Amino acid sequence: MQVKPDGAENVVRVKAAVKGFKEETNFSVITDEGSFYSFIVDYSENPKKLNIEMKDFLFGNTSDNQPENSMEVHFSELSNQSPQTIDMAMKRIYKSNKGTVKHIDSKQFGIEFQLRSIYVYNGLLFFRTEIKNDSNIPFDIDFLTFRIVDRKVFKRMVIQETEVEPVRTYNYLNSVAGKNAESTVFAFERFTIPDKKQLVVELFEKNGGRHQRFVIKNGDLTKACTIEKL
Repeated sequence: MQVKPDGAENVVRVKAAVKGFKEETNFSVITDEGSFYSFIVDYSENPKKLNIEMKDFLFGNTSDNQPENSMEVHFSELSNQSPQTIDMAMKRIYKSNKGTVKHIDSKQFGIEFQLRSIYVYNGLLFFRTEIKNDSNIPFDIDFLTFRIVDRKVFKRMVIQETEVEPVRTYNYLNSVAGKNAESTVFAFERFTIPDKKQLVVELFEKNGGRHQRFVIKNGDLTKACTIEKL
């Protein structure tokens, strides 16, 4: 019987009853990065090993260097692609110094929050943002929002807005030290912005007031670069 220990989100405990576990049983594990593993377990009075860590089965997270019992899991939220593939795409964008967007940023209070590039790959959109802290005071991040809102809001008009949430994030930031800059890559299910609306990206400082805000228009999305073969 598989049992999830109290307070553990990433641990599976196999509880064996001697009467019902005389020969062997099987169970499966799906890891965070999207690999599927199947195991056949034999009962032993004196097992050689009580604990197994999944990282022992991972070898560099590359498709050509995986154990025999590993299979890729494809997620609908990732446009039916494997997390390994999306992770490779995000790493490639993160490591690229090429900036494809020049005019979308917010700069005040010694903080610059900028959209550096937009990419599209197999049904997903990728935003690479950069936070540059020119001050000596660390910039602690409270939260970041992506909202599609009306371009113009008149008095007494109900505000129509839709929050867009990333399906994956690479190098998620909690803080940016003084005189430092950090980048993050966000992956979204592909979308476009309806007419007369815009995507507002807001960054909020924790216990502070150096909030940042910039706007992305539909024309910016349509100029997204493509990622070639990984």
